[in-house]
Amino acid sequence: MTGPANRTGPRALEVTEITKRYGPVVALRGVSLALDYGEVLGLVGDNGAGKSTLISIISGVARPDSGEIRVDGRPWAEAGARTTREAGIETVFQNLALVPTLSIVENMYLGRELYGPGPIATTLHRIDKRRMRREVEQAFERLGLQMPAVTSKAGSLSGGQRQAVAVARAVLWGSRVVIMDEPAAALGVQQTEAVLGLITKLRREGIGTILVSHNMDHVLKVADRVAVLRLGRKIADLDMRERPVTGMELVGLITGATPGMS
Repeated sequence: MTGPANRTGPRALEVTEITKRYGPVVALRGVSLALDYGEVLGLVGDNGAGKSTLISIISGVARPDSGEIRVDGRPWAEAGARTTREAGIETVFQNLALVPTLSIVENMYLGRELYGPGPIATTLHRIDKRRMRREVEQAFERLGLQMPAVTSKAGSLSGGQRQAVAVARAVLWGSRVVIMDEPAAALGVQQTEAVLGLITKLRREGIGTILVSHNMDHVLKVADRVAVLRLGRKIADLDMRERPVTGMELVGLITGATPGMS
């Protein structure tokens, strides 16, 4: 793993003392974590640990009751998917948010279509399909992806290929941070390896990646650090560049068999 052990400059993402309540239920209790550019952070925990709530807050779906989020060193407080994307945070959800009847290009630019060329075509909102195809092909080439024609329908793609489209979409939009929620769920061995390879490519692109997964082997294979949540608290933040971490150790922290740091 080659994540930045020695950090310089602002971090891609900083989450400080985030608390979130749903009525009497405290979903998150003062959770803090940081992510550097070019670093892969594994986020693990049992069901109900607070992973989904934390990801919802970072991705702009939910607003915290207290705490602070910084993106590239700057405070970010606006909730909402659009403003979150503008801040450079892209989330690849488990359902991938792809429309099966649309082409790869149309999915990549859904809600962000390019118009032109020229001022008249732009004013008339004439979609520049040629430029969109070219930029999608360049994004695939940049990530070293062997994909079907970009005019292919998303519904015709394999599970691994759909993941690749979702990740490439995040890279195309110049993201600082990509959150991947159970990216290998329901995938075969070969497709899973392809997805894990994509995460390694994101690291090389200098993009900070948060990998949410129940599969400890996947996390240990690609992550530079692992944050463990339990009952709404972050109980461990392990840097695997400093010492080896085992799956048994993670399972012990997740289940409570091994005491955490808090």
